[in-house]
Amino acid sequence: MNIAMMVRGFILVPRPPDMIYAPIDLAYALAKGLSERGHKIDFYAPLGSSVEGANIRTCNLRPLATNQEEFQNLISNPALMTHYIPAMWDSYMADEMFVRANAGKYDLLHFHHPESALPHARINGDVPVIYTLHDPTYDWFKELYDLYQTSNQHFISISNNQRRDAPDLPYAATVYNGIDPDDYPFSEEAEDYLLFSGRIIPEKGVKEAVQIAKKLKHRLLIIGSITPDNQTYFDQHIKPHLDDQILYLGYIERDQLSKYYKKAKALLTPVQWEEPFGLATIEAMASGTPVISLKKGAASELIINGKTGYVVESIAEMIESVQKISDIKRKACRKHATENFSIEKMVDGYETTFEQVLRDRKKLSRQFVRTKITKVPQKLRGSTQKRHHKKMNKIAKKAQ
Repeated sequence: MNIAMMVRGFILVPRPPDMIYAPIDLAYALAKGLSERGHKIDFYAPLGSSVEGANIRTCNLRPLATNQEEFQNLISNPALMTHYIPAMWDSYMADEMFVRANAGKYDLLHFHHPESALPHARINGDVPVIYTLHDPTYDWFKELYDLYQTSNQHFISISNNQRRDAPDLPYAATVYNGIDPDDYPFSEEAEDYLLFSGRIIPEKGVKEAVQIAKKLKHRLLIIGSITPDNQTYFDQHIKPHLDDQILYLGYIERDQLSKYYKKAKALLTPVQWEEPFGLATIEAMASGTPVISLKKGAASELIINGKTGYVVESIAEMIESVQKISDIKRKACRKHATENFSIEKMVDGYETTFEQVLRDRKKLSRQFVRTKITKVPQKLRGSTQKRHHKKMNKIAKKAQ
């Protein structure tokens, strides 16, 4: 297959080391994996980007953010955002992708942010378009899709629960996110600390993780980034509790994060929202660390309750689960993660889905042609056949 792919037209790929942007990590791994299987990938990203195995198309656009500080300044700048400057970068690249697709250069287009391409897809109905949904299906997004809905557009959800608020979108498949298990060394032995890993925001339940640790008088390591708009949350709910028992280690890049995963007694994910996936969950399990989560979002799809961790209804039940965490076999956590949430498994899912979408479109095209033919009036079809026979007879006589 010839595939064009884009995450953002204004952020470098790979993402800058100090920036958290999971869709870029996943798209990079997907593009690399598909190219290793013989598919041709054009990856659209700004100048300075590179993806192993893929051809980079920059459209000569410079990046608008090359580190976390620049990214934060960009998205918090009212002048830039109200004039849709980042969106215009995306749109410029998306336009080029559709132009090349209409010229026969691509079999399909794959976007990791649907809003970048919806207006283009609506007026280019012959181009197959697939979107990966990385965010919850907010009400406004459902309304947006209804405005631009056409039969050439398809969605991939990253969990089945993600579909809950928009069950009628034209989903092509659910494909779980994947990680490279080799990036997360396994440890049979754990040290006596609990771990929280994720952005320091209310939705992730950092405050609740602190409550659990304090109730149990247990050591808790907190790892994650704080953005300016969540500094107040940290100052009010986390900072007052920091001591020798509750430690905040700041943001740690993935290559260093694994050593904290593999020695943790358990990862706490007391999520306060319908989280579409949860990369920290599969990263911890790949390291052999069980996960204790509230029953929200995709938690029940990622964790086998009672085998690779616990999925419960309340903070009180999370506290009880910590006390019986030794019942969970760390090898079972590793096995579950590597078998179900590897990059190879993710690439399998996307490859199968892309091929199925293209097969279905070909089938629909053939059905459309047959329908058109059968709708031709019988009299007209008969006269057409007579003209054809006369023409063939004339050709035959000339040949004699």
